Amino acid sequence: MISSNRLAVVLSVLVAALQPVSARGQAPDSVRFVNPPTLSAPRGYSHLAEVPGGSKLLFVAGQVPLDSAGNVVGKDDFRKQVEQVFENLRRALAAGGATFHDVVKLNFYLVDVSQLATVREVRDRYVNTATPPASTLVEVRRLFRDDVGLEVEAVAAVRRR
Repeated sequence: MISSNRLAVVLSVLVAALQPVSARGQAPDSVRFVNPPTLSAPRGYSHLAEVPGGSKLLFVAGQVPLDSAGNVVGKDDFRKQVEQVFENLRRALAAGGATFHDVVKLNFYLVDVSQLATVREVRDRYVNTATPPASTLVEVRRLFRDDVGLEVEAVAAVRRR
């Protein structure tokens, strides 16, 4: 559960991000991915995604390896689960007029972190690996079902046309 103080901080950051560019005194620009030299060099993600005004933000709920009928894909095959999750993310993004090139943040919830190499391999087929999105990975004891090995949520910034 998120505290009211933390929620206030999150909301203030979102409000600032949604202000017109001119209100913040910045020139219009595209999303900028930054890896400050003062932080460790990331592998397969960016530390910061800066979203200037003029973008539509999409928050994609955590996607799991369920097909459109609600059946688990890859019950005993983790790679198939990851592929289904990324396909579900692709479909959700498309419904909002976005692609993986618009994704600025991914959050991974993984039951077995030793499967990270598989996650990275599949992820890299979808995201822009030259400027990968900011990302967080958390190993969890369990997800909502025992036959689900991962859940991934996304934030995308789509430039207004």
